[in-house]
Amino acid sequence: MSIIKNSPDLWMPVFPSLERDGNKYTRGSALIYGGEHMTGAARLAARAAQRIGAGIVSIATPASSVPIYAHALESVIIKKTDSLAEWHEHIYQEKLSAILIGPGAGVSQNTCEFVLSALKTSKPCVLDADALTSFSNMPEALFSSLHSNCVMTPHEGEFAKLFGHHVNPTDGKALRAQKAAVLAGCTVLLKGADTIIAGSNGQTIMNNNAPPWLATAGAGDVLAGIILGLVTQNMPVFMAAASSAWIHGDIAKTLGPGLIAEDLVNGIPSFLSHLP
Repeated sequence: MSIIKNSPDLWMPVFPSLERDGNKYTRGSALIYGGEHMTGAARLAARAAQRIGAGIVSIATPASSVPIYAHALESVIIKKTDSLAEWHEHIYQEKLSAILIGPGAGVSQNTCEFVLSALKTSKPCVLDADALTSFSNMPEALFSSLHSNCVMTPHEGEFAKLFGHHVNPTDGKALRAQKAAVLAGCTVLLKGADTIIAGSNGQTIMNNNAPPWLATAGAGDVLAGIILGLVTQNMPVFMAAASSAWIHGDIAKTLGPGLIAEDLVNGIPSFLSHLP
């Protein structure tokens, strides 16, 4: 098994660049499902997607939480979503480029239904946190619906719940992620100090630039938002995952100890300004 060490040389050739005559529509439209109670997670993801360059970012959330999101996110579109039917109206919009479900969504059958519906659109999907844990008791239902334009971003605990019966836990991390990606038929980003990005075609990248102070609440939501923002701009999902892991770690290294998740979001413009 060949493992490539992550570096900008791998993904800069396909990293989104701004066009002089571009506009918010050419930069893509992203949709995040925002949970009713843990609203901070989706807000962090939305800001990260905006900062990395997505032209339009929307959050779909139950009516009871609309005021919370609307008050905190002036430039994000908030869409009332109290039913699967309303969710369908949003995800099948022609101009929608990519979807993120998971941060603060809640572990529930409702989350499962929203995930499966989103996957049926064949649009690029980023699945994180609760979008993965909700399928702990029925992982095959998720695996059978995934497609090559999906990215899953589990940490080790979430990974074990989904792939524990399919992947040998004694195998090395890279081998486990690679087997999971082949089984799921999509990109798997297995988080940690040595994050592994595995593609369904066997391509595997190791990212090890993350400092220990990156282990803070909300950091994973920011990572998911960065991935979303890049795939919204038509970056290939595997390279979007690899570049996001690098960007996430590089910003954290630059900021130093004491950072919180909000700092990662605010560090994105500085990172972008130093790109070649």
